[in-house]
Amino acid sequence: MDQPSGRSFMQVLCEKYSPENFPYRRGPGMGVHVPATPQGSPMKDRLNLPSVLVLNSCGITCAGDENEIAAFCAHVSELDLSDNKLEDWHEVSKIVSNVPHLEFLNLSSNPLSLSVLERRCAGSFAGVRKLVLNNSKASWETVHTILQELPDLEELFLCLNDYETVSCSPVCCQSLKLLHITDNNLQDWTEIRKLGIMFPSLDTLILANNNLTTIEESEDSLARLFPNLRSINLHKSGLHCWEDIDKLNSFPKLEEVKLLGIPLLQSYTTEERRKLLIARLPSIIKLNGSIVADGEREDSERFFIRYYMEFPEEEVPFRYHELVTKYGKLEPLAVVDLRPQSSVKVEVHFQDKVEEMSIRLDQTVAELKKHLKTIVQLSTSNMLLFYLDQEAPFGPEEMKYSSRALHSYGIRDGDKIYVEPRMK
Repeated sequence: MDQPSGRSFMQVLCEKYSPENFPYRRGPGMGVHVPATPQGSPMKDRLNLPSVLVLNSCGITCAGDENEIAAFCAHVSELDLSDNKLEDWHEVSKIVSNVPHLEFLNLSSNPLSLSVLERRCAGSFAGVRKLVLNNSKASWETVHTILQELPDLEELFLCLNDYETVSCSPVCCQSLKLLHITDNNLQDWTEIRKLGIMFPSLDTLILANNNLTTIEESEDSLARLFPNLRSINLHKSGLHCWEDIDKLNSFPKLEEVKLLGIPLLQSYTTEERRKLLIARLPSIIKLNGSIVADGEREDSERFFIRYYMEFPEEEVPFRYHELVTKYGKLEPLAVVDLRPQSSVKVEVHFQDKVEEMSIRLDQTVAELKKHLKTIVQLSTSNMLLFYLDQEAPFGPEEMKYSSRALHSYGIRDGDKIYVEPRMK
């Protein structure tokens, strides 16, 4: 059979991992292996291959000599073939079937939708535990074939595949723990629920950038659909009501949630978003990647009570009543104005006269002198000012710097300012 045109896997392997490009590295833990050379091999003692092979963006279209692959890749456990030109599953099968210890395979951004994956080809993937098919446009029929032939598959990546619907597999995949299916167009919950049917052991579900609009499922049904779900990522989904957030409590083992960039939270401050979410999700121990400490949970739940205490009864969520039972009815927090004073009342002393007046603290000493000029009948150049802090032990302080702002003196209500003529 003629080989497909283009660069072969074996050709690229020889080029990249030749001694000139990939020198032999000695020392423990380097994962370097020099396999026995097959009889008649032109590459005798030339390749130093690690157990992790990265051959992305190399223009690979075919496998090449299978005997060579078997000889040099017997120890390989991870293989990255992303962003190549592989379009025939038979060629992929020729590579994988000769890498017997392969556990991780990345086939992202290869045009594999152009061919059909037959079960006998998929059988060569049997030992793979982590499979990445991002932007491969793999059909659900292809995914189903893979699931039937990979009994130990634990992690599956199906991002950027333009999925608008999910097609149920005829058999469940009990081994899968993580499904990464971001950046598709799965807007309807009826499609997401099919994932729960196909993957009953799912631990982590990453649904970011799918514009899911709502979670249309009863609480009992949700618990049955995802009985083992521990983590869910709904970043940049289309969720827009608190009832959808409350439904996340129906997953019996859920403890980690990611919910950034959803329409529901756009009108809230950063503090309100986090505290309201923590209060509504009592079992969550990690939110948006950050641990929820016990102290933060109590603060958030108390915040939640005060947030809703003035709402009409028909708008108060059920969680509010649960938390009132836990903490009791709380008093509103006192409103403390922490803004600096803008003006103070002081006594202005000049000769035998005393006048109480309000002065602005944002003005400078020079501006204060202009304001006092008509009161004390002195020119600003002939005026000396002294400030007396009523609690200061050292006596009056001359206000000698014309450009200095009054607030920098720490002037308070009841302090005194003395005006004296400059001695000639």
